[in-house]
Amino acid sequence: MKKQDSVAATVGYTGRMTRSRAANLKSSTCVASSSAPTEQNKKGVLQAKPKRAALDENNINVADNPRRQPKRRAVLQDVTNVCCDNAYRSCFNATKIQAKNNKQAKRGQAQVSKVATSVSIESVQIQANSKARINKGTVKAEPKSEELSTSLDTNVTIQLSSMKECGIDDQRPLQSQICTKKAEIENLSRKLISCDPDFIDIDLDRTDPQLCSLYAADIYGNLRVAELNRRPFPSFMETVQHDITQTMRGILVDWLVEVSEEYKLVPDTLYMTVYLIDSFLSQNYIERQRLQLLGITCMLIASKYEEICAPRVEEFCFITDNTYSREEVLKMESQVLKCICFQLYAPTTKTFLRRFLRAAQASYKSPSLELEYLANFLAELTLIDYSFLNFPPSIVAASAVFLARWTLDQSSHPWNTTLEHYTSYRASDLKVSAFALQDLQSNTNGCPLNAIRMKYRQQKFKSVAALSSPRLLETLF
Repeated sequence: MKKQDSVAATVGYTGRMTRSRAANLKSSTCVASSSAPTEQNKKGVLQAKPKRAALDENNINVADNPRRQPKRRAVLQDVTNVCCDNAYRSCFNATKIQAKNNKQAKRGQAQVSKVATSVSIESVQIQANSKARINKGTVKAEPKSEELSTSLDTNVTIQLSSMKECGIDDQRPLQSQICTKKAEIENLSRKLISCDPDFIDIDLDRTDPQLCSLYAADIYGNLRVAELNRRPFPSFMETVQHDITQTMRGILVDWLVEVSEEYKLVPDTLYMTVYLIDSFLSQNYIERQRLQLLGITCMLIASKYEEICAPRVEEFCFITDNTYSREEVLKMESQVLKCICFQLYAPTTKTFLRRFLRAAQASYKSPSLELEYLANFLAELTLIDYSFLNFPPSIVAASAVFLARWTLDQSSHPWNTTLEHYTSYRASDLKVSAFALQDLQSNTNGCPLNAIRMKYRQQKFKSVAALSSPRLLETLF
């Protein structure tokens, strides 16, 4: 304390004096020390330095000591979490990192070359073993890409672990080479599978994310199960309903087709509307005076689910000439949602028709719009006919594609192995539904409901409703 007091007295400093302030004032005013501290004394001063003194030292104003320079701290120029190969070059200790990497590279150069050589040899052997013998356009053996990728992943894991044991940290060149080999093996397996002239893989194009090519097969596999679990009871008119008839249901659906055209709703809204109507009628008795109320309510629910801008409740009340009030529509909406347990979505004919049409278009050099419009026309015709509830939606969609191909071209068989693969139906499975659909197309029963026929007589649908098909032959099945 005497030393600090002497220094304070020398420079004329008033206030609390600490060791750090005394040392700074002594160095700034060039005060000669009577005895220079030894190395052991310096260490003792640093160790005995309290936290309070350290804080006071940091809070010294630079203006009071013009000769004292503020501390400089090293700042990292890149603090992101993005990995970069050359990011270390911009750091303040680039020399040390570069020297360390050079040392590791010299030590592991031999091991990297050996591992890379073994990986390339093994991958070439895998490709050679996966090649199938193709004779006269027929694939003799198809490689299993899962087995190839599994064996390659096993070799990669063993080799990467051996590299870690050797002290090699940088494994990125080897990993990139392995990824390239795996991609080549997958492309080879796809080409070999698609070499079959009787089968065309429609999921090869994986550049368009909207096609969901990676998951399409699994998605439609789950939909095939869901269509069986969520189907309406096919004979509810005979068992549940006693005040309405099949004809009344057909008139309601025909009117809803006109409403969907008036508000320019998507086809999925119409299909879901009819599904909700049939589901409700399968479980609840309803009077004929409230059948139209059920129709607009189901279309309101379907619009909320499918449309971007759904029509308002008041618009559906207006379309019925204000027969029903807003409160009645909302009450019916609550009843329908409780009836289906708020499980809105279920696979409809339109859901499967998209997939089946894509399989049918695979055999054409360019997409056929007439085939698409005609299949959609035939599928919508089944919405009016109550008897088609006996068929699952996938059967109806497959029959629509079958009859559309037969209507447009009788020179070849309307069914092929590609359609059989993606629909999981043979031609014999579609015999009953295809004949029933052709009767509906030719309107042999004289049905006066023409909303769908007038819709598809428009030029934007290439007037496919005016087409007629020759009678289906028994030999086709």
